[in-house]
Amino acid sequence: MSTAKAKGGKGTPATIAAAKAGVDFTLHAYEADPNAESYGEAAADALGVPHDRLFKTLLAEVDGNLAVGVVPVSSTLDLKALAAAAGGKKARMADPRDAERATGYVVGGISPLGQRRRLPTVVDASVSGLATVYVSAGRRGLQIELVPADLVRLTGARVAAIARG
Repeated sequence: MSTAKAKGGKGTPATIAAAKAGVDFTLHAYEADPNAESYGEAAADALGVPHDRLFKTLLAEVDGNLAVGVVPVSSTLDLKALAAAAGGKKARMADPRDAERATGYVVGGISPLGQRRRLPTVVDASVSGLATVYVSAGRRGLQIELVPADLVRLTGARVAAIARG
């Protein structure tokens, strides 16, 4: 893995954050389908990555405050589990415009790394069994591969079972 592509201030906020933290990572570019039903599944298929190794970044409102859930594209976010892991009672998916404003990224390219505002983040526990994981690098058509411990450390995440299916 290499940080070379993100040095010198070039790249996305996600790649810049990873490079600044001295994290080893690999960038994977692919042709993004703007009409894809699921950006995550389309990315996994384009890269030939199993759906349980590529994680999607979803924003929800937990008791009225934004929180981030990071789950495999092969599953769905369990809102009740996310609320509990984030210390709340009730969660619902965030409005996409609110998600974009808070993170600085567009839907389909929201990265858990380098977000405009640091939000409470929960990464699904399935990440623990993986050697590396893929998450959005901050734009459609670009994934960043890194070890799960670095993902958790850089996002300040809690690890909990928040995925269903």
